[in-house]
Amino acid sequence: MKRTYPLIGQVAGLSRSPWGRLLAPTLVLSVLLLAIYHDRLLRLGEQWYADPDYSHGFLVPLLSLYFVWERRRELNTLPVTPNLAGIGLLGLGLFMLVLGSVGAELYLQRTSLIVVIAGLVLLLLGKAFLRALAFPIAFLFFMVPLPAIVVNAIAFPLQLFAAKTAVFCLFNFGIPVLREGNVIVLAGTTLEVAEACSGIRSLQALLALGTVYAYFTQSSTWKRWILVLLSIPIAIVANAFRVSGTGILAHYWGSQAAEGFYHTFSGWLIFVVAFALLLLAGAVLSKIGGAAASSGKRSSALGEERSKEKIHSDRGRPASDGNSSGNGHPVQSEVNPPAPDAKTTPSTPVR
Repeated sequence: MKRTYPLIGQVAGLSRSPWGRLLAPTLVLSVLLLAIYHDRLLRLGEQWYADPDYSHGFLVPLLSLYFVWERRRELNTLPVTPNLAGIGLLGLGLFMLVLGSVGAELYLQRTSLIVVIAGLVLLLLGKAFLRALAFPIAFLFFMVPLPAIVVNAIAFPLQLFAAKTAVFCLFNFGIPVLREGNVIVLAGTTLEVAEACSGIRSLQALLALGTVYAYFTQSSTWKRWILVLLSIPIAIVANAFRVSGTGILAHYWGSQAAEGFYHTFSGWLIFVVAFALLLLAGAVLSKIGGAAASSGKRSSALGEERSKEKIHSDRGRPASDGNSSGNGHPVQSEVNPPAPDAKTTPSTPVR
């Protein structure tokens, strides 16, 4: 009697499938990527742990993997068609790695891994897979802190905006105030809107959180984009009001009240308020499409109900034809039947 081994059969079947043929190259490339990027990934994790402004980076890879897992049914239906254009994308990622290493630019080194992953997907799986995995791969950019040159270019305009908004609020509260650049001069103290108070880091975290929230709550693409873009002004305005609150406390209770615990607590509080505003914006966007859909459903249901009522009324009405009168009695037909001996002659066509 011949024995059968189901596990060996499954392994043999997997090796003959397209996914099985890609298993060995995928493992080899994964080991190579880990050997190339392990030091850079370790430093990136240390920065996430040391800097609370970038602590959301731990969640970004996990969410990206979840987005891939959510597309598992769609990915199983896609054909595996390797594309040689992935070599160019892979080469671009490796060039970014070399350029970042030579110029000591961490942002280029870290983002090169994302480009390399996209190139490998295109090379091994094809355009259809790259199109399906575009969002999970692009979402990985949120885990990489922005370079210092970009932060400095964005932070100073945000500092000025926060200072101007705070001065406007303090003046309307009747507090004498003077602004010199990003410095707020009060009667008893002076406040400087530093780079840490510009809101650039809370903007990055809220932008990533807004992207996730828009992905899970909105079904339309344009609604998702609107909600993601709304997270930018919400974060900027919320941070400006935080600076205004700091100025009010410093005026009435001194500069000590605006430092220490309040400075840390106000950052968390304003972030929660900003996220609450983002939730409110998402609820409004959901109602816009939901109201139109519900009204369409109500109108279609009303039309179906009216058609059913019409059918029922037609069924209950007595049948009326040429052989019955309005009171139900038969009526003699006015058309006389042809004579029995009458002959019918076929009509000739006119030429």
